Amino acid sequence: MTLGLLIAGLVLLVGAAVQGTIGFGLNLIAGPILALIDPMLVPVPVLFAGTALSAMLIFREHGSVEWKNVGWAMVGRLPGNGLGLIALATLPVAGFTALIGVSVLVCVGLSVITWKPRPTVPTLLVAGTASGAFGTMASIGGPPIALVYQNQSGPTIRSTLSAFFLVASISSLAMLAVAGHVEQRHLVAAAFLIPFLACGALISNPLRKHVEGPRLRVGVLVVAALSALLLIGKSVF
Repeated sequence: MTLGLLIAGLVLLVGAAVQGTIGFGLNLIAGPILALIDPMLVPVPVLFAGTALSAMLIFREHGSVEWKNVGWAMVGRLPGNGLGLIALATLPVAGFTALIGVSVLVCVGLSVITWKPRPTVPTLLVAGTASGAFGTMASIGGPPIALVYQNQSGPTIRSTLSAFFLVASISSLAMLAVAGHVEQRHLVAAAFLIPFLACGALISNPLRKHVEGPRLRVGVLVVAALSALLLIGKSVF
């Protein structure tokens, strides 16, 4: 065990506690830091670890998962991945990343003022497409789906987002494996990191009971806004 892996595990523990409490946030917290610690950790080990965390959170609140809505969001995500790849190949990365950040901030602002989104088929398709494009371009695909679910109950938000992340992560890992980007060292790192995520999930158990209703909605909006500001900052600096 290296010091870098230990620090990475502690970072993931914090990210898992946040995600286990409000439904998302692992990539926002862990992605940039782990890339600095060791680029090898992103994306494959984090995807494996995130898949394990999603499975844990689904098991915890499995009765609240809206699988049909997950399916509609994934229908949107697939073309969104394609749009993200096209954007990467044809548009300036910094400018497009900033545009993503501004778009998320606008949605957060509208949510604070008047917008009350609901997880209907049209909104899920749009959010899924945005999630695919944002995730492919900037590795932050959670905010679009989280914003659509911001007014739902805590168990529904956490379990349904976890189900969406689980399916999305498995599909991403499958594509990476086919492309030959999954190696034994990635599996070893993921196996070391997963227990830290399990600890984070356990820590979130008592926390989630105190973050419901308006508090949970505020948490979703704050994390979404932070992810947007992070993207804007990356594009500027």
